[in-house]
Amino acid sequence: MNIQLSDHFTYKKLFRFTLPSIVMMIFTSIYGVVDGYFVSNFVGKTPFAAVNFIMPFLMILGAVGFMFGTGGSALISKTMGEGRPEKARQLFSMLVYLSLFSGVVITVLGLLFLRPVAAMLGAEGEMLENCVSYGRIILIALPAFMLQMEFQSFFITAEKPQLGLAVTVAAGVTNMVLDAVFVAVFRWGLVGAAAATAMSQVVGGIVPLFYFFRPNSSSLRLTKTRFDGKALLRTCTNGSSELMSNISMSLVGMLYNAQLIKYAGEDGVAAYGVLMYVSMIFLAVFLGYAIGTAPVIGFHYGAENHQELKSLLKKSLVIIGGVSVGMVVLSELLAYPLSKIFVGYDAELLDLTLRGFLVYSFGFLFSGGSIFGSSFFTALNNGLISALISFLRTLVFQVATVLLLPLFWGIDGIWISIVVAELLSFLVTVLFLLAKRAKYHY
Repeated sequence: MNIQLSDHFTYKKLFRFTLPSIVMMIFTSIYGVVDGYFVSNFVGKTPFAAVNFIMPFLMILGAVGFMFGTGGSALISKTMGEGRPEKARQLFSMLVYLSLFSGVVITVLGLLFLRPVAAMLGAEGEMLENCVSYGRIILIALPAFMLQMEFQSFFITAEKPQLGLAVTVAAGVTNMVLDAVFVAVFRWGLVGAAAATAMSQVVGGIVPLFYFFRPNSSSLRLTKTRFDGKALLRTCTNGSSELMSNISMSLVGMLYNAQLIKYAGEDGVAAYGVLMYVSMIFLAVFLGYAIGTAPVIGFHYGAENHQELKSLLKKSLVIIGGVSVGMVVLSELLAYPLSKIFVGYDAELLDLTLRGFLVYSFGFLFSGGSIFGSSFFTALNNGLISALISFLRTLVFQVATVLLLPLFWGIDGIWISIVVAELLSFLVTVLFLLAKRAKYHY
C-alpha cells in the first residue's frame, strides 16, 4: 500500500517512507567511492589527489540543482497540502525547465574558468593537467547532474520514492560497471573514470525527464507553465540552505586541501580524499532521512496539522540520535579496513589516513542533528534559519577551526577542527529549534 504525505506517520511508516531516499543517497555516495577506489588503485596517487582537489569546484557549479530540488520540494509539497495540485505541477515544471537551462549556462562558464581556478587553488604540473582532464568531462554532464540532484527530492514529493531509488541504482550501477571497464580493463586512466561518472549522471538526470513528460501515476508531471518570479524567489530562499551548504562545503574543502598541502603535502590531500569518500556514505544516511521527511513536514505544515508536525519532529530526533551514536561506533571499528581499501599500497599514507579517520569520525555524533535541523526549517519554508544553520556549520565554524587549531596541534588540529565545528553547529541548531517552537507549534 502506498504511503501518502497526508498520512499519520508512526515510526514504522516513517522508516518505510524514508528508506528509499536513505538508500538512494547511500548508493549515490557508494558509486562516488567506487570512482575514488579505481582512480587510487589503478591510476595512481597523484590523479587521486587531483580528483579530490578539483571536485569542490565542480560541486559548487552543480549546487543549483540541490537548491531547486530541496527548495522547490518544500514549496510544492506545501502547495499540495493547501489543496492546489495543478499549481504544484506548474511550479514543478517551471523549476525543471529552469534547472536545465541554467545547467547549460553554468557548464559553459565552468569550461572557461576550469584551468585558471585549478591553478589559482595551487595545482601545478601533473596535478593541474589531471584536474583539467577530469573536470572537462564532468562539466559536459553537469546539466544532467543538476537534474539528478533535483529529481532525488521531486520523486519523494511526487510520492514515488521507490522509483527515485530505482533511477539512482541504475545510475550507480552504470558508474560502477563503466569504472571497471574503462579504468581497470581498458586502462583509460582518469579520462575513463570521468567518462564513467558523466555517463551515470546522464542516466540519473535524463531518464526521469521521460517519466515526468509522459502521463504517469504520480502527483507530479511536466506540463505547460509560465515564469513565476515570486515562486522562484521562494524556491531559492527555501533552498538557499542547501545551496549554501554545498558551496560552503566545497569552499571549505579547498581550504582544507590548502592547509593539508602546507602541513602534510600531497599525502595530506589524498588522506583527506579518503575521509571525504567514506564520510559521504555515513552522512548520506542523515541527508537521505532529511530529504525523505521534508515533503511530509512541508505537507502537514501547509495543512496546519500541528499535532502531526510535533510528532514528526519528536520521532525524527529520536531516530537521528540513535543513528548518530551507532555511526560513531561503526566508523571507529571500520576505520582501518576502509582506509586500507584506498591507500593500502602506501604504508605512510595509510597511517596518516587512519589517524585522521579515528578523530574525524566523532563528528558524526553531532552532524545528523544539524543536517536534519536545517532541512526541517527548509520544509517549514523558513529559508533564512535553514541557510544560517548551514552557513555556520559548513563555512563559518569550519573555516575558523581549520585555520586556528592546526596552529596548536599541526595536522591533528585539522582533523579535530571538523569535530569542533560539528559540535558548535549542533548547539546552534538546538537553540533555533527551541526558539521557534511557539511560532510553528511543534
